Amino acid sequence: MPYPKHIVCAATVVLNDKNEILLLKSPKRGWEIPGGQVEEGEAIPTGAIREAKEETGIDIEIVKYCGAYQNVSQCICSHLFLGKPIGGQFTTSSESLEVGYFSIEEALQMVTWKNFKERILHCLDEENQPFMVTF
Repeated sequence: MPYPKHIVCAATVVLNDKNEILLLKSPKRGWEIPGGQVEEGEAIPTGAIREAKEETGIDIEIVKYCGAYQNVSQCICSHLFLGKPIGGQFTTSSESLEVGYFSIEEALQMVTWKNFKERILHCLDEENQPFMVTF
């Protein structure tokens, strides 16, 4: 099968009833929100839900679409959602060494990749949604 010309990704800022963010610790990138590549034949929100479950063990519900980032040079389009947990138990995987909920302040300190931190802030900024960031 040939590789697609564009890669579509989906990620979710998951907030629990204490307004804490669900994060996972990736072996490659450190702390981040759950997300990843959407599979062929899969709806983008379904991909976001699946990625959260695979990476954290938490079942989520999408609350709203927040916006998208397009990396033109690498042909990657990442869609971002706001979600809430509806079940499941913390689990780790090859993509997640640790999983947990953290206050927004803690999460912003823990997430060290600038673009991941920026995505969290954009998803929490309701006044500027939906957003479309192209780079």
